[in-house]
Amino acid sequence: MRLTIVGCSGSYAGPASPASCYLVQEEQDGRTWSLLLDLGSGALGALQRHLDPRLLDGMVISHLHPDHCIDLTGMYVFRRYHPLGTPSEPVPVWGPPGTLARFVGMYPGIEEHLAHQIYAVGDLDDGLVLTVGPFTVTARRVRHPVEAYGFRVEANGRVLAYSGDTDSCDGLLDLLSGAHLALVDTAFVDGRDTTTGIHLSGSRAAQAALDAGGVGRLMLTHIPAWNDPEVCRAQAAAVWPGEVELAVPDAAYEI
Repeated sequence: MRLTIVGCSGSYAGPASPASCYLVQEEQDGRTWSLLLDLGSGALGALQRHLDPRLLDGMVISHLHPDHCIDLTGMYVFRRYHPLGTPSEPVPVWGPPGTLARFVGMYPGIEEHLAHQIYAVGDLDDGLVLTVGPFTVTARRVRHPVEAYGFRVEANGRVLAYSGDTDSCDGLLDLLSGAHLALVDTAFVDGRDTTTGIHLSGSRAAQAALDAGGVGRLMLTHIPAWNDPEVCRAQAAAVWPGEVELAVPDAAYEI
């Protein structure tokens, strides 16, 4: 399983990276299957460096904040009006209840029947298991001010856990347990950000991975441009016994 970091900036697109978007790919049946985790602000442009968006097999949207879903509007234009024509089938998209209504609201003038030509939208729920080609995706409800999910993506015996936006919670532990790579929100900084129920800090991300057990690699993501990533890494490294990795835009990792 291959993970490409399309965008990893937290809360808004930064000068060096779009907001949240992660491309997961795996080979099966003689072709490459491609799944997107989130499609935040600025991500569609960067995605085109790695994949023709017409070739997507599915998308899962963790929650409906713009830094995780706003580029669904541009993706609609790309797929609907491309000179090569509209794809014959809508791409499956799963998100929290209300995802389709949010998309229609973000795109003034569009009607639901037009949206259905491009997106086949399904609702997420805690514990929902999805299948996209070789991928089995389990959604778990996590702790954020709006309904939000993390995703456990499995293919060929390998496991990627993506926290989405969350603070410490039981759902996060279930996601991370035994993951070969844990991609974890680290928007907050210890000693500066004291509000609970929104994001993790480096130390809390590392503690969650330890508490979950069996995590192979810890990778910090969703770091806003106003943070020093090395501070976040250092706070995680004070807890995590191994190497703490930082998500790097346009980098690809084998899991």
